[in-house]
Amino acid sequence: MRAFISADIGALPGIVNVLDELKNIDADLKLVEPGNVHLTLKFLGEIDENRIDKISEVMEDSIKHISPFSIKLRGVGVFPSMSYMRVLWIGLKDAEKLGVIAERLENELSNLGFKKEKRSFSPHATIGRVKSPRNKNILQSFLKENASKDFGEIDVKCIRLKKSVLTPKGPEYSTVKEASFQKY
Repeated sequence: MRAFISADIGALPGIVNVLDELKNIDADLKLVEPGNVHLTLKFLGEIDENRIDKISEVMEDSIKHISPFSIKLRGVGVFPSMSYMRVLWIGLKDAEKLGVIAERLENELSNLGFKKEKRSFSPHATIGRVKSPRNKNILQSFLKENASKDFGEIDVKCIRLKKSVLTPKGPEYSTVKEASFQKY
């Protein structure tokens, strides 16, 4: 199964609003469904289902001694650059704990044979993909206007191993395992 580990964000009103605004730009975008918005901590790719328990143990270890916390969703941007836009994202503030968790996951999962990422963890939530440069200038203006806008706050209480099934309408995600934070 195709899988990843994430902290779910979901359909916050601020996210729904920014996605609606992006629809009105008439740029060539493939937007994420509001309920599918999440922060990927580690993309695993295709995994054998007999590895789920070991992955779950790593998830539990990665959040040890970390209490539930809040993160702010602030600003929009693109990867790799404003001149060559491919991925639209919402930024995350106060996300240091997510960086710690992502690093722990990266290190422990590499011991299970998962490939380490070449680039360091960059906390963001993907909200869409840019398919062509149509109305690029309008999209760039929108991004500049919303570069520091607040989109809400979420409480992170768990991380989840998610199964991803690709369909013609877009990916469908389901939770396979969950690791909940303890209060310390």
